[in-house]
Amino acid sequence: MTDIDKTAGPKDTPPAGAEAIKAIPVRHYGRYVTAVIAIAVLAAIINAFAQGKINWHAIPDYFFDDRIMTGVGKTLLLTVLSMLIGIVGGIVLAVMRLSKNPVTSAIAWFYIWFFRGTPVLVQLFLWFNLGLVFEYINLMPIYKDYWSSFMTPLLTALLGLGLNEAAYMAEICRAGLLAVDEGQTEAAHALGMSHGKTLRRVVIPQAMRVIVPPTGNEVINMLKTTSLVAAVQFSELFRYAQDIGQNSGAPVEMYFLAAAWYLIMTSVLSVGQYYLERYYARGSSRTLPPTPWQKVKKNLTTFSSRKVTA
Repeated sequence: MTDIDKTAGPKDTPPAGAEAIKAIPVRHYGRYVTAVIAIAVLAAIINAFAQGKINWHAIPDYFFDDRIMTGVGKTLLLTVLSMLIGIVGGIVLAVMRLSKNPVTSAIAWFYIWFFRGTPVLVQLFLWFNLGLVFEYINLMPIYKDYWSSFMTPLLTALLGLGLNEAAYMAEICRAGLLAVDEGQTEAAHALGMSHGKTLRRVVIPQAMRVIVPPTGNEVINMLKTTSLVAAVQFSELFRYAQDIGQNSGAPVEMYFLAAAWYLIMTSVLSVGQYYLERYYARGSSRTLPPTPWQKVKKNLTTFSSRKVTA
């Protein structure tokens, strides 16, 4: 009796008389042409900038200048404070917008409608010139002064950027809250949790997965928008770069310097946003995609193993 090998699978060798199939990859000539054109255009742009009448040596000379570093610090500070105002205000407005009280819902709707419908620069000038409407501010025994003295450039920048951001964050937070299944709220109420506690403990933590990605984009956008406050006499990175350019006779070079610093700061914020999104995405995916560093390590390991095998 012949034993049958039950573990044996189909043989890889083709049957007798059959020819082995030779797979030929499809050639994508359009990709090659597009790549060549893109490289040619990029080379032409680089050559144009290299041949331009720009003193590139002035950029490293002022890159770490004390005024530039002060401007970088003020830009980051203004970004953080404005986003704090925007996030807190956005959460409050989102809750008001979803409220069953028609008065609070209408107030939140009007606020969002007004601040989303007017440019940030216009709002900055309005705050700066409200002294024509309110001659002085009177908080009884706490504070009393003329509006022009009260509304400093820093306060104007914070109000103009922060209150405008609150309108956008309200819509982001509202979308995140609506993304949470209503059953979660009903279950929390069935357990005796109040509406406020349900929001803090159940709804908002789950909504963060939807809220974080657009909020990260808003932070990056806010960092760039801070350059507008130079119009209301607040000195930050762009304003300091302008002043240095006028005094040194290299205004265009200082614009490139400011652009380089903005790129550095936005790149750092983008990395932070990436890892923050991974943190809040843990409950929505069984396996998170590898990070860029993990991809590099995997490629290096694969390359080393192939080299040893060869």
